Amino acid sequence: MPTQSLPPIAGYEAEILALVQQANPAVLTHSNLNLEQFQSAFACALHMHQPTIPAGANGELISHLQYMLEHSEEGDNHNAEPFAHCYKRLADIIPQLIEEGCNPRIMLDYSGNLLWGVEQMGRVDILEALKRLACDPTLQPHVEWLGTFWSHAVAPSTPIPDLKLQILAWQHQFAAMFGRQALQRVKGFSPPEMHLPNHPDTLYELVKALRDCGYRWLLVQENSVENFDGSCLRHAQKYGPNQLVARNSRGETVSIVALIKTQGSDTKLVGQMQPYHEALGLGRQSLAGKSIPSLVSQIADGENGGVMMNEFPAAFIQAHQTVASQVDPLSTVALNGTEYLELLEAAGVEASDCPKIQAIQQHKLWHNTDSPINPESIEAAISDLKETDPSFSMDGASWTNNLSWIKGYENVLEPIYSLSAKFHQLFDPLVAKDATITHTPHYQEALLYLLLLETSCFRYWGQGTWTNYANEIHRRGEAMINSANQALR
Repeated sequence: MPTQSLPPIAGYEAEILALVQQANPAVLTHSNLNLEQFQSAFACALHMHQPTIPAGANGELISHLQYMLEHSEEGDNHNAEPFAHCYKRLADIIPQLIEEGCNPRIMLDYSGNLLWGVEQMGRVDILEALKRLACDPTLQPHVEWLGTFWSHAVAPSTPIPDLKLQILAWQHQFAAMFGRQALQRVKGFSPPEMHLPNHPDTLYELVKALRDCGYRWLLVQENSVENFDGSCLRHAQKYGPNQLVARNSRGETVSIVALIKTQGSDTKLVGQMQPYHEALGLGRQSLAGKSIPSLVSQIADGENGGVMMNEFPAAFIQAHQTVASQVDPLSTVALNGTEYLELLEAAGVEASDCPKIQAIQQHKLWHNTDSPINPESIEAAISDLKETDPSFSMDGASWTNNLSWIKGYENVLEPIYSLSAKFHQLFDPLVAKDATITHTPHYQEALLYLLLLETSCFRYWGQGTWTNYANEIHRRGEAMINSANQALR
């Protein structure tokens, strides 16, 4: 098994949890907007990701971006350097707009894989740009970073005990690269593939883990949630905060504020600044007896596709220049998610005032579950609904609903659950006895393979090269856990 340095994904759990749980406003003191002065707003997020693959010269774990650069003759790999440029270009665009007198906003979602890969490659140009975007005081509140899973795992098919590990690993990576003060400002969460679980226990544990890890809000896809009566979200709900409520099979509940990514996944939506144009047609709405501006929230891949590589910068710049040219009173502005929510909170809007929503299909589930609610009655209802209702599914919903992350991928999913079980069987008792075990190379390397195996890319590109990568990562993970078991006895 090739030896190489490990990413900073564990070892400081207690310190990070204490840090992110502090309740101080994250961006409000830096905001230069007055909630009463505009009618509507648009919030754009860019998602960036490159998986880690066992494809180095000697089988080392490397970034797929590095592989693309080293194999430019394959497929679309000639896009490697344009992708690399996309990862850093906001560090030029945002300051340019500020210097012009604009008031730009952007939210950034970078996977842990990508952040580690940039470090592995020694791409100082990208690292310096990202550090400026994360740490430069003059770029606050213009830039907001969103948390995500470290290795771009899809939540519904990730073993429940690993959800928090994925979240914490990303927080470790971000803090190691940009400092703990920067991590304190990360309060919104972007789930990979916008994939929201709808199984009660998975959703509950995801929301609980997010709250435990200091997150205050979650970006969700419009078609992944519903009202408590099973109806689709009302028009106003799509353009304001909601309260996502998760109830598990033991009747326990936990909730988190949700901002709605409106329907559609085509990168043209952000690439051509559709959120800005949509916001122009919206006005203020009433929430809890208070008048608040409507917010259009949207996310797209930040580098993938010709529109994002080529058209986005000019469209982004033009939209902000147009906003800056408005005469008072302001009509539509750019806004980031945490800024919007903290401005609402300062105006007296509480999370409990927001409309309550739940994951899609849960109305059917709760309606068909016999009392008392417990794991057995929930599973009985799920089984019955699957037999009688062809439209019912507990696979969750995402922006790629035409693609299953489960069907046909047993050769990846079974190893995921097997490796997860072995990891927790070995390490959970050790961590409970002595938390410093997470500092050890044995723990961190085993965790690395577990997180990597759960990467969505190994189930996105079909059977073949990518599932073979997963099998190799699984093999190395098994060997690492067996080795750790021998060493730690």
